[in-house]
Amino acid sequence: MKALFSAAYFPPIAWIATARRYDTIIIEAKETYPKQTYRNRTEIMTAGGIRELTVPVIRNNHSRTDEVRIDHRDRWSTIHMRTLTAAYSASPYFQYYSDEVEHILGSKYTTLLELDIATIQWLLKKYKIKCGVELTSDWAAPASEQHDFRYTFTPKRPYPTDSFKPYYQVFSDRIPFTPNLSAIDLLMNLGPEAKDYIESIA
Repeated sequence: MKALFSAAYFPPIAWIATARRYDTIIIEAKETYPKQTYRNRTEIMTAGGIRELTVPVIRNNHSRTDEVRIDHRDRWSTIHMRTLTAAYSASPYFQYYSDEVEHILGSKYTTLLELDIATIQWLLKKYKIKCGVELTSDWAAPASEQHDFRYTFTPKRPYPTDSFKPYYQVFSDRIPFTPNLSAIDLLMNLGPEAKDYIESIA
């Protein structure tokens, strides 16, 4: 079974939990690139609260998602890795995943879509989710059928999190539990048990 998804940079937990239900996920590549989405940002928990990590991009008003380039004039990848290290160095599994994350961030991908696919495939592998990843070849209008999730996951609209049970987060002694952060948050805190967690999400 296949489903359509939007691209995402280290996507949120709900994105990964939904993807695990399908044999193949198809990433939308031909849409006109929308602003303020998970396509170039992710949310993690830091000592100061939720922090957005945003990848700077180069585009015009009519760029398709597969045409959007990463702006490497900024030291964004270094900043992201430093922020992730500050946020998760005290987590139980940071040492097991940090080198691989650093490798992805340092790979100098040309397009945002290349980076997004790399983070998606890495997370699917760590969550032991065996599904194929494909790209759309043409754009199609949103369908009413249930397997189109291109506009389901957005920072502009909270995702229902009633079935998200609290799990240990690094700063839980001072910050209340926050559900549906980047799937990297769950992985750093639960390690192999992260797979069981997403399987419990309705």
